[in-house]
Amino acid sequence: MIERNFEMIETNGVTLRTVVEGDGPLVILLHGWPQSWFLWRHQIDPLVAAGYRVAVPDQRGYGGSSCPRDVSEYNILKLTADVDGIRQALGYDTFNLIGHDWGCVVAWNTALLYEDTCSSIMGLSVPFWRMGEATMNPAGMDDQFWYIRYFQDEATTDTELNADLERSFRILSYALGADSPFGTWMTQLEHPAAGNGILDVLPEPDGLPAWVSQEDFDYHVDQYRKNGFRGPTNWYRNIPINNGLTPELAGKKFAQPAAFAAGVEDDVLLYDPNWRDSFTDHFEDLRFLELIDGAAHWLQVEKPEETTAAMLRFLREVND
Repeated sequence: MIERNFEMIETNGVTLRTVVEGDGPLVILLHGWPQSWFLWRHQIDPLVAAGYRVAVPDQRGYGGSSCPRDVSEYNILKLTADVDGIRQALGYDTFNLIGHDWGCVVAWNTALLYEDTCSSIMGLSVPFWRMGEATMNPAGMDDQFWYIRYFQDEATTDTELNADLERSFRILSYALGADSPFGTWMTQLEHPAAGNGILDVLPEPDGLPAWVSQEDFDYHVDQYRKNGFRGPTNWYRNIPINNGLTPELAGKKFAQPAAFAAGVEDDVLLYDPNWRDSFTDHFEDLRFLELIDGAAHWLQVEKPEETTAAMLRFLREVND
C-alpha cells in the first residue's frame, strides 16, 4: 500500500486527518458513507501528476478525524464549514471541490454557501437534491423498510452495524456495487420496516467484490474500529433540520462551473428515476453530465481510470 502524507488539520472545532499531496491549484475530495479518504486512493496520484494539490480528508466522524458525540455536530453548516476550513488551513484563496455520496451532498451545499471561495464543483453519484422529509419518509412507503428512516434510531442502527464490521462492509459494498444485479439496494423496500435492520434486508455475498483486494478491504474496515458507525450515521440524523438551517439555498443556482458523473448501474439514481428532467436547471454553467458504463455506486474503485479521466477533464477545463 502506498504511504500517504497525512496532516492533522485543525478547523471549525475539530481535527480532520487529511491526505495532502502535490503542488498547484487546490482540489478537495470528499468521501461519503460508509467510506474514508481511502475511497479516493486511485485518484490521488493522477491528480498530483496533473499539477494539482490534493486534499482528501476523513470527514467529521470518520476514520482518523474527530468524532463528536452530539448529533447536531453533523449538521450541514458544520460539515460545509469543515471543507472551507481545509482551504483556509492550507493557505488558499479558492479551491476546486469534488464529492461522492454524502460527500457529494456536502460538496453541493459547500458550493452554494461558499461561492466566493469554491471555484468549481463536481458531484459523483448523487444529483443535487434538497434532502428533507420526503427523503427520509418516501410517500406511500410508511410500512416498508427504508434505510434513511431506520438510521434515525441511533442505538439500533449503530449497534447493528458495529457488531460485525467485516460483515457490515461486505453486505453494504455488494448491495451498492456493480457486482450485484442492478436494483439490489432497492430491494430493501420489499421488506417490512417492523422487525428488520439494514443487514436483514440486503443479500449477503459469498466474498469480496472484484474491485477490492483483501488488503484494501481490511484497511477500510480498520478505519471504523475506533469510533464505528456512530459519527457517519449521525449525518443522516440531520436530514430533518438541514433545509431549515439553509433556507437561503432554496431555488439558488450554482454559479460556478460544474459537472456530474455517476455509474450507469448506480441504484441511488433510482431514488428519483426522473432526476435528469430537472437536474440541469440548477446550474448556470454545467460543463457535462457523464454516466460511466460498468460502474455502480463505487465508481472511483469500480472504474478508476474512467472516473479519474472525467475528473481531470473537468479540472483542466476550469483551471486552464
